[in-house]
Amino acid sequence: MKKTPKQKWISIALFVAKYLLFAFLAVCVLGLLLFFYYTYDLPRPEKFTETPFIQSTKIYDRTGETLLYDIYGEEKRTVVPFDSISDNLKQAVLASEDSRFYQHEGLDFKGLARAIFTNLNFKSGQLVGGSTITQQLIRSVYLTNQKTLARKVRELVLSIELERRYSKDQIFEWYLNRVPFGSNTYGAEAASQTYFNKSAANLSLAEAATLTALLPAPSYYSPYGPNKNLLLERKNYVLERMRHVGYINEEQLTQAKAEELDFSDTRTPIKAPHFVMYVKKYLEEKYGEEFLKEKGLKVYTTLDWELQEHAQKTIQEADKTNVKFNANNTAMVAMNPKNGEILSLIGSKNYFEDSYPEKCDEKAPGACLFDPKFDVATLGLRQPGSAFKPFVYATALKKGYTPNTYLWDVKTEFNANCPADSSQEKDQYGLTCYHPQNYDGQYRGLISLKSSLAQSLNLPSVKLLYLAGLQDSIKTAQDMGITTLNEPDRYGLSLVLGGGEVTLLEMVSGYGVFAAEGLKTPPVSILRIEDNSGNIIEKNNKESTKVLSTQVARQINDILSDNSARAPMFGANNALYFPEYQVAAKTGTTQYFNDAWTIGYSPSAVVGVWVGNNNNASTNKRTGIGLAAPIWREIIKKMLASNPKESFNAPNPPQSQNAALNGRTILEAEHHDLLHYVEKSDPSKTPQNPGKDPLYGHWEQAVMAYAGPVAPPPTPDDNNQPPEENPEAIAEEE
Repeated sequence: MKKTPKQKWISIALFVAKYLLFAFLAVCVLGLLLFFYYTYDLPRPEKFTETPFIQSTKIYDRTGETLLYDIYGEEKRTVVPFDSISDNLKQAVLASEDSRFYQHEGLDFKGLARAIFTNLNFKSGQLVGGSTITQQLIRSVYLTNQKTLARKVRELVLSIELERRYSKDQIFEWYLNRVPFGSNTYGAEAASQTYFNKSAANLSLAEAATLTALLPAPSYYSPYGPNKNLLLERKNYVLERMRHVGYINEEQLTQAKAEELDFSDTRTPIKAPHFVMYVKKYLEEKYGEEFLKEKGLKVYTTLDWELQEHAQKTIQEADKTNVKFNANNTAMVAMNPKNGEILSLIGSKNYFEDSYPEKCDEKAPGACLFDPKFDVATLGLRQPGSAFKPFVYATALKKGYTPNTYLWDVKTEFNANCPADSSQEKDQYGLTCYHPQNYDGQYRGLISLKSSLAQSLNLPSVKLLYLAGLQDSIKTAQDMGITTLNEPDRYGLSLVLGGGEVTLLEMVSGYGVFAAEGLKTPPVSILRIEDNSGNIIEKNNKESTKVLSTQVARQINDILSDNSARAPMFGANNALYFPEYQVAAKTGTTQYFNDAWTIGYSPSAVVGVWVGNNNNASTNKRTGIGLAAPIWREIIKKMLASNPKESFNAPNPPQSQNAALNGRTILEAEHHDLLHYVEKSDPSKTPQNPGKDPLYGHWEQAVMAYAGPVAPPPTPDDNNQPPEENPEAIAEEE
């Protein structure tokens, strides 16, 4: 029976419906297969917290409040809690990136529609993304930015799962700590420190909008690139969005748009740069460079940032005068002698300044008049001049000499093969004759060791080094922390005048041993190191060791802090004297005025200053007290005012088995120098045949030439009157 037209249409409809249903089921099955194909190996959102954040290592001052430097690799990041991020930034990000974040469940269809509509509205001038904050977070952690169907499916599934398992605040916190802001900077805290040199908790409204404006294209909108004006335009757009959403009012909008933004001068800010590099070198050697870049250590150093700023300003102010005397660089170290902590360290007068190109040697580090990056404080091997004398005097005191021991300060030849009258330049073997002079060219006759050191006299000091022994004096310096004196044959007796190269840091540390009455604590730069969870993984545990007797240290302290003993050379009102404090100090100047030093200390502070040129060029005949002492004085004055007032303990009255070492024998006897009364190898003994010493004859002839065969009534040197004070010449030395 033929089908009616109606039946035919019904049959056709059923046939089409059947195949449509089949096609629909096929599409569903295919969709499910594709879904499972794209999602079968998805990471589990519950394991999100196991995905480690790459965090950079932070170096702080001693308080932990001042960030000195951030060590990072490809990702510079500091993870901070949600409540440590400014509400301004949270609201700016929400308004710009996902205003319905707290309403949707990972996918925002209304937001997607709005984004499409806005992007089609060419008058807006702004491109708006359709991804939620949750989707962006999933993409940054698990996926890539490749625009494929597979990635989008995986992103949607993971976003829904993440929202199901974690709170909105937790998801938003992860996002704000992970999102890239450009310049290798990830997360709100690192971005805030990088661009505005402040914590994310303290961002202003305009600053927060600016950071948010970077998010769509951080490199393109960089404030350090050619599109800074576009960044500022987008910042205003973010503020408009915040006003539209209701986070701010019209008045706040107007003020934020008008706010002047102060971007950081550098994308890698660094404070106390030479100190930081000194610390960084230690960290890299112990933990490895990659570990520091990824594991988020917090390094709390010994640096006193307030003192560091004061020292830097003092050096910059003094430099205005010093450069007029061709002294183009300065280095400084300040320490606590009680525990070895480095409180301030400056390796050059300005790390960020350009080098002086005059007389540069490209093959040698630091070989310009001024090389800002070279750290003179820890790496510069410089001759210390008379600043080395206390180590020699300490050696002599250890052997039994006393501050009351007398030597003859007279013109003397120290090469036994040269004539005693010192008129010859070379001996018979071609070696140089050696007859040093005092700084002022004068000779004072009999002088005590105390007055000789206090006035920084050269000739008696050379005699004392001969008596104390070169090797033993080097050993004393090494025991006190000087590691660079490894060529004794090269130094000879000139070592006491600073003929061997040392570093400023080790010299300051060595003087700290005197301040600590013989206890040595190696320089300390780190108080503690914490991992990214706050666990302490390293803590300073350096202990003090006794390297010098208490009596000897107290004797040196007594000499170097006695202004009346110093006054005959330096004047009563010299730069080393503090009427209200007891301060020990010593200056140093090298032979050709290449290096100018001042190192001084109290029981709780020790400061050393070097002034000169990186390439060893001479200054314009300016000395340690002329160039370095004014800087030293301003720095230690601040340290003295910051600590309880302390005085040095007085030494016991000096006593010796050999009466000559107590001073009276030489004062009361005929004209003989000390070699006549002491056995060089054992000064407690009187020599049976003093003439066996190769220099005995030279010393005796020098005394006879100065004083004659009969001794004049001695004048105690303590009563010498100071010179008339001349502001231009006072306190010039060696």
